[in-house]
Amino acid sequence: MDDETFRKHAEEAMARLTKALYAVEEAAGFEVEERSGALHLLFEEPPGTFVLSPNSSAKQIWISALSTSFKLDWSEAYSDFVLAHSGETLLPLVARLIGEQTGNSVTLN
Repeated sequence: MDDETFRKHAEEAMARLTKALYAVEEAAGFEVEERSGALHLLFEEPPGTFVLSPNSSAKQIWISALSTSFKLDWSEAYSDFVLAHSGETLLPLVARLIGEQTGNSVTLN
C-alpha cells in the first residue's frame, strides 16, 4: 500500500475511533486526549494509559495498552485495520481492551 492510501485509511479509522471513544468515555470511566495525531486514553481506576496511533512507516495502527503492543494491519477483506493473530478489527479490539482495563463491558460503534 502506498503512503497516500495508508494515510487515507488511517485518518478515516482514527476519526471513527475518536468519535466512538468520545461517545462512551464518561460512562466507561476514562478520558480521551488527542495529542499530535495520537489518542491517549487515561484511566483513573485502575490507573492506566492507552496510546493509539497510526505508524506511517510500518503502515499500521499501533496500540499500547495493558503492558502490550498491538499492531494492526489494513485488511481489504474487512475494509478495516485488523490484529492478525486474533482477527479483531480496530473498534472491537479497543472495546475489549477497555473492558479488560476497567472491568466494564464497552461497545464502540
